[in-house]
Amino acid sequence: MDKIKMTTPLVEMDGDEMTRILWKMIKDELLLPYIDLKTEYYDLGLEHRNETNDQVTIDSAEATKKYGVAVKCATITPNAARMTEYNLKEMWKSPNGTIRAALDGTVFRAPIIVKGIEPCVKNWEKPITLARHAYGDVYKNTEIKVPGAGKAELVFTAEDGTEIRETIHNFTGAGILQGIHNTDKSITSFAKACFNYALDTKQDLWFATKDTISKKYDHNFKDVFQEIYDNEYAKKFEEAGIEYFYTLIDDAVARVMKAKGGFIWACKNYDGDVMSDMVSSAFGSLAMMTSVLVSPSGVYEYEAAHGTVQRHYYKYLKGEETSTNSVATIFAWTGALRKRGELDNNQDLMAFADKLEQATIKTIEEGKMTKDLALITSLKDVTVLNSENFIKAIRETLETL
Repeated sequence: MDKIKMTTPLVEMDGDEMTRILWKMIKDELLLPYIDLKTEYYDLGLEHRNETNDQVTIDSAEATKKYGVAVKCATITPNAARMTEYNLKEMWKSPNGTIRAALDGTVFRAPIIVKGIEPCVKNWEKPITLARHAYGDVYKNTEIKVPGAGKAELVFTAEDGTEIRETIHNFTGAGILQGIHNTDKSITSFAKACFNYALDTKQDLWFATKDTISKKYDHNFKDVFQEIYDNEYAKKFEEAGIEYFYTLIDDAVARVMKAKGGFIWACKNYDGDVMSDMVSSAFGSLAMMTSVLVSPSGVYEYEAAHGTVQRHYYKYLKGEETSTNSVATIFAWTGALRKRGELDNNQDLMAFADKLEQATIKTIEEGKMTKDLALITSLKDVTVLNSENFIKAIRETLETL
């Protein structure tokens, strides 16, 4: 059978550790035999990021703007231990944070629903989609380790030289400081992306921050959302029969646990990071979550919502067998391929993406799965497969569709 042709490349961002190993397996077994794959490749592995002073991450983001679609492997955000392990020049920032800032997008994450993998929260009947703001806050922070007693101030100097100055704290001893920021432009893009996505998917939209404590920073998010909703979206939501409401983040958490699902939960950057892991884990597994970054200009970057699976990678390096779930990484590829096909009017590519997702779900529902799913499935007599054999089993299923 002739391979499916692609007219436009998509941007391919390779990553780190066990997910990098799975990345190659997925391409070799599930993509290259069927697609004449066109990608513009960027190595976002930590060693190469260090060699290029992280320029490769910036370049990959610019390429994504050029081509409109990217697919990204999980990457390491280094801490002090990684500095030593990889002999880094500096503690490079989160590549996801860098890319999100460059694209000014919103991350939408939703669980992959499979029969036999029931949510831990029994009343969750439908997927809960997390909409995560993708700019600023702690991911673009500035930090100071305070050496001793002194006065910490927050200072803004306007272009005309006037200052706004607030005392943060009068230190009597050592401590720490953190400065974070956001922009009305980015918050506006976030709000509009969430409202549009809610209309596209006909789902209610929740937004939650902590404006009772953060009376300027978080309150600004709340105000921007409400103003845009009132001026541009209230009538559209009413016509679509869906609802937007704001609530405090702690109230939202309580509501989510009692809800049936089927809505979008919009969160600030860090809240979305944490809550998407909670939702995906409660639905079954961190490796069963789709993630797409959507920019206001219509650029898409697909990735797995989980990390690099460090523990399995160390086992792999020792020659030990691993059973690592590759579903979210497969769905990152299918999402990117489908969007590339959609933008290029390539029906064959879109159909293949659909078929590969069907094959992945069917393989699990037939009882062939990785260890993490076998531990939580309600299916009986399942077959636990190692990392490579699970991908090969998906290929066998794909051949039957």
